[in-house]
Formats: sequence, C-alpha cells, structure tokens
Amino acid sequence: MGPEHLIAFNLALLAAMASPGPALLLAIKNTLTGGRAAGIATGLGLGLVASLWTLAALLGLDGLFTLFPWAYTTVKVAGAIYLLYIAWKTWAGARAPLPESPDAARRAFLSGVLVNILNPKSVLFAAAVLVVIFPQGLSLTQKLAIAGNHLLVEIIVYSFFATALSRGPVRRAYLGAKPGIDRVTALILGGLGARLLTDR
Repeated sequence: MGPEHLIAFNLALLAAMASPGPALLLAIKNTLTGGRAAGIATGLGLGLVASLWTLAALLGLDGLFTLFPWAYTTVKVAGAIYLLYIAWKTWAGARAPLPESPDAARRAFLSGVLVNILNPKSVLFAAAVLVVIFPQGLSLTQKLAIAGNHLLVEIIVYSFFATALSRGPVRRAYLGAKPGIDRVTALILGGLGARLLTDR
C-alpha cells in the first residue's frame, strides 16, 4: 500500500461525504440548531462509526451480511425507522424556537453515532471502494491505518462545515427561515428513510 492508494481513497471519501445523505444533513441541522460544538460533536460521532464500518469492511463484515441477509435487513430497517423519527421531530419542531440544551454536544454526538451505525450501506460502500482502490493482502496495521485515516478525514471535513455554518450571519439567516428549512430537511430525511426501508 502506497500513498497513492490513500489519496484515491480520500478523494472517493470526500465525494461520498459531499453527497446530500443523512449524515451531511444531520451535521448541518445540528450545527445550525446547536452551534459549532454540536456540529463538531456530530462529526465526531459520524466519523467514529464510519471509520469502524471501513475497518469492518476490511475485516470482511460485508461477507457476513451476504451470508446472513436478515442481519443486514434488521440494521437497515432500524436505520430507516430512526431517520423517519428524526424527520418527524424536525417537521414537528419547525416553528418552535431553538431549545436551550446544555448537553447539545453530547446529544449531537450520539445522534451522529446512531445515524451511521444504523446505516449498513456504509459497510457495503466501503467494501466496494476498498476492493477497487487497495491491493490484496493488507496487514492488520495497514487496515488500522486506513480506518484511522478515514476518521481523520471525517473529523476535518465536519469541523470545517461546523465552523463555516456556525458563523453569525449564517445562523441568523437560518433562524429567519427556520420553518421552511426544517420542513425541507424533514422531507429529505423522511424520503431517505423511506428509500432505505423499501430498497432491495
């Protein structure tokens, strides 16, 4: 494994992170509602689990899902239900003022963990990308290095997002348009949850 493999992996990872999926939407929502610390905490939760999914793919967990489809289905259904729950809460609270939450960062971290841990597609995506990019016969040390690299990239990207979105003008613009933004976010999250639930 050389540096070119990690560079290719990081480019694929950045492209995946930039797509408007539940992880990115959650990070944006938590940053706008809870501030920079909540956004960074969300990124830590998302990144921790995403890097663990990558490590699991390197260790062959995707094969386990192939052997036991019910395990994949169970995690997928739980993830879809959680996304639908977030969508419902976001829609219901669209007109409510932002709550004062002293443990916003902790709750944001846990929401990031749950969103990614209940998304089994992450391990299948990781497995597909890893097979294409990295050579066969990686050592355990190299696999841990790839997972650690994944975690570092996620932390850097989500911290950047959190810092940019928590600035005063951006936050004030969100507060002014909160009902509409929250309802659009709820519809997108609900759509993603429904798609995950029905996807074969």
